[in-house]
Amino acid sequence: MQYRDFWIRDWQPGDREIAANLIFSVLTEYGLESEPVGADTDVLRVEEAYWRSGGEFWVVERDGQIIGTAGYYPISRAPKAVEIRKMYLLPAARGHGLGRFLLKKLEEAIAAKGFEQIWIETASVLKEAVKLYEGSGYEPTTGVETERCDRVYVKNLG
Repeated sequence: MQYRDFWIRDWQPGDREIAANLIFSVLTEYGLESEPVGADTDVLRVEEAYWRSGGEFWVVERDGQIIGTAGYYPISRAPKAVEIRKMYLLPAARGHGLGRFLLKKLEEAIAAKGFEQIWIETASVLKEAVKLYEGSGYEPTTGVETERCDRVYVKNLG
């Protein structure tokens, strides 16, 4: 799919290192630690974490370069629930409405697969993400599971 001059496509195995490095660089930019053997192992094992579980993982390209990622997979917090994961954009991709577009497309894909609830964990330091989620109908709740995160949101579909 396309948004302006950005192309959003399914992640492929050849994207593994670039996507992981992108995520780790954005975390570092915000003073957050990457956890390749913890919270971030999913980006190194997309086939298992996303594809085999019934989720999806996308990359965003501009001029042939990967400049963003986003995905979701089913979780057991509630029946028919998923968690949106690894929604990160490099600085050059921010401020164009791309984050809002990505979130909308993720929600549409999630609803099309019959899921009814979306969870998102984030950190307060990711101010743009917090603003996006809160402005898109996500409600703060409790139950943060990721060490570097201090916020969790939920949205019921339908």
